[in-house]
Amino acid sequence: MIGKTRKFLGEVKSELGKAQWPWNPHEKGFRRYRELSDSTIVVIIAMLLLGGYVATFDLVLVNVVAFLTTP
Repeated sequence: MIGKTRKFLGEVKSELGKAQWPWNPHEKGFRRYRELSDSTIVVIIAMLLLGGYVATFDLVLVNVVAFLTTP
């Protein structure tokens, strides 16, 4: 059982070594995570824009349906 676990952990370490991580291992401090932080900011801005679009479209549709169904 321990041999299988050790083999599994060795394979995991090997595969993680092949992965391309979103930071530069040669940089120090916060600059190391520049690509990661930039990508995070882009995703947050995109979600805010998409949320605003959906909320606006929902508000318009609710008012249109209310106008059409109110006697």
